[in-house]
Amino acid sequence: MGKKSENTYYLVHYRDPRDGAHQSLKARKISDSSLGLSFISLSDFIFDTNSLLVNPDEEAKKANFENVKTFHLSIYSVLSISEIGEHTKDLSFKNDRSNLFVLNGDPHERPPN
Repeated sequence: MGKKSENTYYLVHYRDPRDGAHQSLKARKISDSSLGLSFISLSDFIFDTNSLLVNPDEEAKKANFENVKTFHLSIYSVLSISEIGEHTKDLSFKNDRSNLFVLNGDPHERPPN
């Protein structure tokens, strides 16, 4: 496979563990966390602070993550992850053990085997 474009990044929407507010963060790298299966790690952050207009939210995020090398985030806090850019490939995790089953209809109805 070809090398990923430098313009490719991930937009992660999550619930802040401190106050429950919805936040978003741009990062070039997402991977399994060394903290365990229920965490992902984000690194190589991107902040839009080079424009002519000053965005206080972006400036605050940049200051907040200034000395952070890797941000470990619980998968239970993640609302969505979007991969943005050209020539993207699927997001996959080495230790993905998810086995999701969606129930429709009556909650007392048994799922098919």
